[in-house]
Amino acid sequence: MKIGILRETKIPPDNRVPLTPEQCRQIEADYPGIKIIVQSSKNRCFNDKAYTKKGIAVKEDLGECDILLGVKEVKPQLLMPDKTYLIFSHTIKKQSYNKTLLKTILERQIRLIDYEIMTDKNGMRIIGFGRWAGLVGAYLGISGLCIRHHLPPLLPPQKCRGLEDMMKQASECQLPPAKIALTGDGRVAKGSEEILASFGIQKINPGEYTDMVYTGKPVYVQLGPDQYNRHKSGKPFDLQYFFNHPDQYESDFGRFINKTDLLIMAAYWDPMAPVLFTSAQMKNSGFSIDVIADITCDLNGSVPSTIRTSTFKDPFYDYNPETGKEETAFSDDNHITVMAIDNLPCGLPFEASVDFGNTLLKYVIPLLIRGDQDGILEKATIAKNGKLTEKYLNLEKWVNE
Repeated sequence: MKIGILRETKIPPDNRVPLTPEQCRQIEADYPGIKIIVQSSKNRCFNDKAYTKKGIAVKEDLGECDILLGVKEVKPQLLMPDKTYLIFSHTIKKQSYNKTLLKTILERQIRLIDYEIMTDKNGMRIIGFGRWAGLVGAYLGISGLCIRHHLPPLLPPQKCRGLEDMMKQASECQLPPAKIALTGDGRVAKGSEEILASFGIQKINPGEYTDMVYTGKPVYVQLGPDQYNRHKSGKPFDLQYFFNHPDQYESDFGRFINKTDLLIMAAYWDPMAPVLFTSAQMKNSGFSIDVIADITCDLNGSVPSTIRTSTFKDPFYDYNPETGKEETAFSDDNHITVMAIDNLPCGLPFEASVDFGNTLLKYVIPLLIRGDQDGILEKATIAKNGKLTEKYLNLEKWVNE
């Protein structure tokens, strides 16, 4: 078997890798007969020479490979027929910008395995960059809040010398007296909490948050789905029922709207679930949120202000609630400043790549080589042999319309 490491082709360039040079060397040592070929790239955090030094072949053409590993989406015109691709495809929510990608995958008889939906026997996600997205996203959210309060911005994460340096920058930051709401309780939220702790921000419970009077110090609250969703008929919140029937719930986030300065979006959102708040609510004079760090980056998703993605080069833009249009970042106190970078782990690419690769080594590579006895790869397969798998037949009408 030959495994290819794809060059990332999405714009702006993504500098992460699914496997580091050392991890590639380890796979070839642990599994005799397995060969890894790396597609040449100028953008990776680990350059071509780093791979060749470990004895890993670097080529332009990966046509001889059976399995292709990448990180982000692949440009449709570059997809090779009859291959197996493992990537984050960003297609299961019917993302319009990736419809052509999925259509081409079906036309070219490609097997698409998506990291995002890869779960173990207990239904828990196996792999992802969630922690790193949470770390970098919350850090940038605080930086945006500082700018809104006319304080010096933080050193950009991509200019920090790794996570330790970024946490040092956080610990030395002068913070405004703000109230911060963090949604979610998964890996992204846990990463966000790590960096909020580095800032020295006190965590309080939802009751304290809504009733709290001004103290002059920043605080944050972590909100699980039970805190900002309620059953339409008033039934008690049931997490598993919410996962299975999100359309039977409505938003209960309104009680936090006039209490929050910075909203950090770190919760997975199902398109069938209620939005957090509406554009009409954002026009209300009681809407106090100044900055939204949308780590999940669902375009036109759970919050109306995420109307496009942003970049590390230009991480913020303003949303004008009166017009629903984009404005220049930090141009008006009546605007909401948005951070919506969709490749946040690139802020700490070396450490994020090492962590991701270690998870691949532990959970995924053995399945690719020795066999998928528990059906983990099968359950994460969106398409194969030119057809959508049974679980994702709901995409058929969308992809063909």
